[in-house]
Parts: sequence; C-alpha cells; structure tokens
Amino acid sequence: MAAAAECDVVMAETEPELLDDEEAKSPTPLTSHPSVPLLEAESFKEQGNAYYAKKDYNEAYNYYTKAIDMCPKNASYYGNRAATLMMLGRFREALGDAQQSVRLDDSFVRGHLREGKCHLSLGNAMAARRSFQRALELDHKNAQAQQEFKNANAVIEYEKIAETDFEKRDFRKVVFCMDRALEYAPACHRFKIIKAECLAMLGRHPEAQSVASDILRMDSTNADALYVRGLCLYYEDCIEKAVQFFVQALRMAPDHEKACVACRNAKALKAKKEDGNKAFKEGNYKLAYELYTEALGIDPNNIKTNAKLYCNRGTVNSKLRKLDDAIEDCTNAVKLDDTYIKAYLRRAQCYMDTEQYEEAVRDYEKVYQTEKTKEHKQLLKNAQLELKKSKRKDYYKILGVDKNASEDEIKKAYRKRALMHHPDRHSGASAEVQKEEEKKFKEVGEAFTILSDPKKKTRYDSGQDLDEEGMNMGGLDFPGGPVVGTLRFRCRGHGFDAARCSPPKKTPRFTNNKHCSAQQLRRIVSSQKLLKGYKSGSHGPDLGSGDIFVMALRRAGLERVRRREDTITRRESEGTIGRQCENQQEWLWNVLGEAED
Repeated sequence: MAAAAECDVVMAETEPELLDDEEAKSPTPLTSHPSVPLLEAESFKEQGNAYYAKKDYNEAYNYYTKAIDMCPKNASYYGNRAATLMMLGRFREALGDAQQSVRLDDSFVRGHLREGKCHLSLGNAMAARRSFQRALELDHKNAQAQQEFKNANAVIEYEKIAETDFEKRDFRKVVFCMDRALEYAPACHRFKIIKAECLAMLGRHPEAQSVASDILRMDSTNADALYVRGLCLYYEDCIEKAVQFFVQALRMAPDHEKACVACRNAKALKAKKEDGNKAFKEGNYKLAYELYTEALGIDPNNIKTNAKLYCNRGTVNSKLRKLDDAIEDCTNAVKLDDTYIKAYLRRAQCYMDTEQYEEAVRDYEKVYQTEKTKEHKQLLKNAQLELKKSKRKDYYKILGVDKNASEDEIKKAYRKRALMHHPDRHSGASAEVQKEEEKKFKEVGEAFTILSDPKKKTRYDSGQDLDEEGMNMGGLDFPGGPVVGTLRFRCRGHGFDAARCSPPKKTPRFTNNKHCSAQQLRRIVSSQKLLKGYKSGSHGPDLGSGDIFVMALRRAGLERVRRREDTITRRESEGTIGRQCENQQEWLWNVLGEAED
C-alpha cells in the first residue's frame, strides 16, 4: 500500500498540469463556443484538481463524479477519478474507472498505467503486465511503465515459487514470497489469505488471525478469511468454535474444498478424543489406547490437539504399566508443544517409576521454572532426594528384597545372601572371584546392618546422610586386614568414628571412670593390646583379647555391651568364635555384630 501511495503522489503532483493535454485527446472536442454542460464539467474538474492537490481525496472524488455526470464521454475525468480512488485504497472501483478511460481513448497512456496499477494492487499480475505492455507500445520510453512492468513480472515469479513451496509444505518460504508480493499488491486478499494460512500452519496463530480479521472487517462474507479464522481456532484446540467458522465458510462458498476437509477432520477428531476420554474414565484402557491412536492419525498438522492426544495415550500406557511407551508418548507431546506442562509432569513421573531420576529432575526443573508453585517445588525436591539416594548403595537390591519388605523378609534374605557369597563357599575359586565374592559378602553385611535397625533404616529410606550420625559404611583398617562394618562410640556427648583411627604406638592405660575422653577412647579401641592376637593365625584370637575388647567397649559407656557381655563370653567359652571363623576378619565381624550399639 505504501509503494502505491508514493507512486500516486508523484502522479498527483503532475496531474493538474497534464489535464489539458489529456482532454485534447478526448473524443469530446473543445469548440470555440463550448456548451454549458461542458463548461460546468470543466469547472467541477478544476475544483477536483484543487482538492486532489490538497490531498483531500474524498472531496476530489465528489467533484470528479460531478464532472463525469455532466460529461460521461471524457476519458480524463474517469482517469482522474481512478487516481483519486487509488489514493483512497479503493482499487477495485478505481480499476473500473481506469478501464472506462481506456475504452473511451485507447491511446490514453496514463489510463493504461492506472489500469495496470489497479490490476497489480489487486494481485492480478498477468493482467497488469498486459496493461503496462500496452502503455510501452504507446510510449516505449515511459520510465514508469518500464518499472511497473518489472514489478508485475516479479509478482508472477513470487507466485510460482510460493505455489511450489506450498506443495512442499515449506510454509516459511511461502510467507516470505507473499510478503514480497504484497509490497507490490497491497490490496490482494488472495496473497493475504495464503500468508495467513501458512502462518496458521506454522503455529503463528495470532498473526494469522490478525490477517484474517482485517479481511473480514472489509468483507464479512469472504469464505477464505472465514476458513483461515476457523483454522486458527482448530489448531489452538478450540474445535467447537472452529467448526462454526468452517460451516459459515461453506455457507458462503459451498464448494470450498479446504473448509470442507477441515470441518470433517475437526468433527472426527472431536468425536474420537471424547470417546477416548470416556473409555479412560471407565477404566477401559485398551479401548482408550486404540481410540487415541486413531485420533492421532486424523490430522498430523494439528499440533496442539495431537500433543494432548499423545499425553493422554501416555497416561493410558502408564496405567497399563508400559512405562517406556508412556515416556515415548510424552516425549512426542513435548516435541509438538514444548510448553505443555502436563506432558512434562507425566513423563517425569514415569521417569521416577523407572528410577531414571536424573531425567525426572530435569523435567521437574523445567516445570518449576515455568510455573513456580509449591506443588511443583515439592515434586522437584522429591526427585532430587531420590536422585541423591540412587547414588548410594542400594541395600534393598543387595539383599534382593523390596523396599516394603518386612523385618523377617530382610533377615531371610540376609541369611540367603550371606551364605551365597560366604568366602568359604568360594575358597577353591580364582583370586578374582574370591575378591569379588568377599566384596559382595561385605556389602550384604552392610545392608543388613542398616535395614535391620529401624532408626538407621528410616534415615536411609528418607535419604539422609548416614555419615552425619556416624553410620559410615567404610571398613576399619586393623592390622591383619580390613574389618566389615562401622563401630560408633559416644562419649561425653560427642561422636567418634573408629574407622578414622590409626593404631597408636603405645598401649593406653585403662581408666576406672565410666566415661573416657575421645582421645583416650581412640587409643583404647585401636591399641596394639586390643588387637593382640588379630595379627597372626587363621583361627581367631585368644580369649584374652576378646575380654579386652569387651572391657574397652564397656569403659566407653556403651550400656548395650553390658547386656551383650554374657552372650559374647558364652560364645567365647564354647569356642564357637574361634572354631567357626576361618580368619580374624570374620571373627571381628561376629564380635562387632554382637556388640553393636
């Protein structure tokens, strides 16, 4: 529109000076004694020229109309009114006046130029090119005719490219071509409709609706604009409203093929989706899956609706415990609509169910960044906690039990796994196998130590760090080999981890106090005297070192050891510790197991 206006302004500057020349070529000759109507017509024309020069195009139009009424056979009057209508943007009316002017005078060059300009502005580039060609035949040096002829050829080329790209579904390129063409044809509704349809296909619905609404304001019966308006609503998943626009478009143009297809697809999609939702609510998940799948095949271009259908089918798959398929469906949903929060939440839950915690955290972070609600924050925290827990040893998996296993089930599993990985069972295996089985045997002991203790189990299940309460699962480095398990001492309100001690060079003195300091306790527990008998021999220590061990624990203030003392002493007296243990490592494990707080 801007380009046309600039061109017309130039014409307006020279128009008043050329009017007399144009009149000389009119089929109504001027005589020395002109008639009264002709004089009045000339007067009206002069007044129209004055208003045109002032850019008061409405008044100019009125006076040119009066001149035409007084003298309807004058080509210049029609030419001037055509120029005025072009400046008012009424190109279709201007085209009629321009055509009338050249019918009255085929040699009227400016009339052919205006006819061509109107054709081009309305998008009829082929007709425009013919008009410009005629103008060049009359005046081959006319610069404006030469330029407009090139413009018409450019529009024809853009149309060809756009048509090819539309078939290829390269909608971005079609929009580009239509934008270029509209620079020369600002009043072409057809180009605007093609652009709007492609914008709708690209998901740029507000822009497409704006274009369609502009056309409907000028022509409320435009079937193409009604179709595009319905298409935008259809792709925004407002299917009921979309159907209304499609039906209205078909009333205006019953043979509108695109509106007919879109209306049929919208109705089918709405019916399938509703049937699938109904089956899901009734618990008929297999039928719901089939209906959602059928709905997805109706229109692959409806991105928003298909995203919801994928998410719904993912929910069905999660109910059917097909979690991998559910994740795939949710992934397809977010590919179609990366702002679809429900799909992210559904996929995150499936990731949680399949213990893919890193992926779950990533999805919950995306959701929380988009919608910072308390619920989403809690879901993110839970996922982060599960991720943290997953990076520790899975004691349930080590024992081969479920997380909801009872105390008896844990004990049975422990005995079974302990026997399975006991070093004695693999004494004839290779060194690598023995090492691996020994490692597993230790892990089984660790797992049972935690899961058999209600407090430790609660802390472990809640994801809290066991090290914070001294429940470190690392081994004690005693001379003669590492010891399985963790020994935790408390004295004077402070925790002390025996696993971090190194044996002192001197034997500590025992104190008669009930409690001893952390430094004294460290020396007692890891002393050479305490460990006497652990260093050599394969059948366990002597009874004396066992008494020292119990004495050290008792003097540290561990009251439970006193209750266990009789049991340990009895086992020592029966010789079961030394007789049943093949090495000092297993002996220490047995003692620690009995004396653990």
